[in-house]
Amino acid sequence: MALDGIVTRAIVHELGPFIGARVGKIYQPNAHDLIFILRGAGGGGKLLLSANPTYPRLHLTDRNTVNPAEAPMFCMLMRKHCEGGTIESITQVGMERIIHINIKTRDELGDVSAKKIIIELMGRHSNIILTDLSTGTIIDGIHHVTPSISSYRNVMPGIAYLEPPQQHKLNPLEIGKEDFVTLFSSAEEAALLAGTREEEEPEEIIEGEIADLLRSLEEPKADGSGGPSPTADPIGWMVHAFSGMSPLIAGEIVRQRSAGGSEAVEPGRDQQDDASDDSSGNPLLLWEAFNQVLAPVREFRFSPVIGTNAKGKPVFSAIPLALPDESLKHYSSISVCMEDYYGDKAERDTVKQRVSDLIRFLGNERSKNIKKLANLQKDLEEAEDADRYRIWGELLFASLYAVSKGDKEARLVNYYDENQAETTIPLDPLLTPSDNAQRYFKKYNKYKNSLRVIGEQLIKTHEEIAYMETLLQQLAHASLNDIEEIRDELVSQGYMRDRSKKGKKKKKTTRPTLQVFTSSEGVDIYVGKNNLQNEYVTNRLASANDTWLHTKDIPGSHVVIRSEEFGDTTLEEAAQLAAYFSQAKQSSSVPVDCTLIRHVRKPSGAKPGFVIYDHQKTLFVTPDEARIKSLPNALRS
Repeated sequence: MALDGIVTRAIVHELGPFIGARVGKIYQPNAHDLIFILRGAGGGGKLLLSANPTYPRLHLTDRNTVNPAEAPMFCMLMRKHCEGGTIESITQVGMERIIHINIKTRDELGDVSAKKIIIELMGRHSNIILTDLSTGTIIDGIHHVTPSISSYRNVMPGIAYLEPPQQHKLNPLEIGKEDFVTLFSSAEEAALLAGTREEEEPEEIIEGEIADLLRSLEEPKADGSGGPSPTADPIGWMVHAFSGMSPLIAGEIVRQRSAGGSEAVEPGRDQQDDASDDSSGNPLLLWEAFNQVLAPVREFRFSPVIGTNAKGKPVFSAIPLALPDESLKHYSSISVCMEDYYGDKAERDTVKQRVSDLIRFLGNERSKNIKKLANLQKDLEEAEDADRYRIWGELLFASLYAVSKGDKEARLVNYYDENQAETTIPLDPLLTPSDNAQRYFKKYNKYKNSLRVIGEQLIKTHEEIAYMETLLQQLAHASLNDIEEIRDELVSQGYMRDRSKKGKKKKKTTRPTLQVFTSSEGVDIYVGKNNLQNEYVTNRLASANDTWLHTKDIPGSHVVIRSEEFGDTTLEEAAQLAAYFSQAKQSSSVPVDCTLIRHVRKPSGAKPGFVIYDHQKTLFVTPDEARIKSLPNALRS
């Protein structure tokens, strides 16, 4: 990831046309994110402001989100102060990852009021802070920072806003060639001096003014020259010296420096400058690469890309990168690039945290049933041999005269064998021959009766395993809203206890929120993400002549084409969705059954989401994620 000052500059530049836009509605789908619906200038759109500690960002978005039934307190406060307001300016603080959005609105009395939204995109310290523009006082922040968290500054209502600690770095877009070369030389000398001091052993403790002077020399300088050696670590030096510079961009500068080191000497360059053409120690070569990479940033010429770095990890940038062509993907805007890069990463991380206990519980239940299945199979094998005990009992009764108490076994002719072969029957020497025979008859009756019970238990255990696997598959695709529906289902089925407080009854939602895709032919395709949604889509929403799809013998979503008339393209895209939202998402040639809703029914007493069907035909598709993401989709309830 490389959300640096350059990306922030690209975002602010892209949002320029929205100056003058009106803030229509404000939503807070989760604890870290805000959604602003902008209207008017710029054509309108949805602006995402995220203070997620792992994926902080700000960009335009088309993603649909499910908002909580009751808006959080911070969302209510933002609505009070910002809804209906006009965006006066959107600016970046230097080259830092800090964006200021000034909004002019009217208060309850009709007086003009100006507010400033400060978005700090600083990793785990990210925040969205609303302040009063005239006084600089914090109205509130999406994340509170108390004295116990930070001794430098606090983010609490009523406190004056204080900027994050200064890093004393230089603006890379304002430095010239001479200053760059001078800075390079100063940093090299400082690094050598620091290395010399480390090697020397102090002979005595130095105190007083001289000690203060030495300490000031050891502190990072405000001009950015106090970092690592530029020749030994040019990437680290540039990141240390210049604000908004990420290792990704610094690495690109070094790569271009190395590529240009072998080229012809530029006309007019002093021979003394090229006395040492070693690219690692030549500041002019580094400057040329530095200037070339940052030139489009100065001129606001951004070309967003996503690619894969040398370690195989995806990265994105607002300017071109020298990455393998096969991994590069170009975008028309930084918002589209970031939307594609982040995707649903933030939501997936939150979902993972929320579902860890469910996954563990379902995994344990599945393991218990698999173990139970093995035991039932063992009992079944024994029970299927029940006839042997009946034959032994009858042979013993027929030959009581030939067996005595105390015998450990009896060798008798098996009259049921067509060859009349002799069979050996184990005996309990403490029992009479008659009691031994009765013992075998009891065993026979026990196993004969257990065959029916074992058969029922086998069916039930197989259903339990299939049910757990279905829920595990649904959790793999679940949104935050889906998780609660799955948890409620487990509570209603008696697998888990209700963790909600007594006396607070949840409102039963008769119409769950569904994800609806629109095919290339303009036909609606409904996808159920859990059993509540599956049952609603299949049993209540769909009409008798709608088409129903599901992966064959593989846990997955119920997919319904809500139309009687559609082409092969819609059918194929629906099959793609059924395969993608299933356990076979990563497989090829996935079998997908399709039939009319009238041929789909739920057996009496079956588990939620379980149906049987007939009159189906089977399609074989390979899930294409890019094609599925290209389909328009929306959340409907």
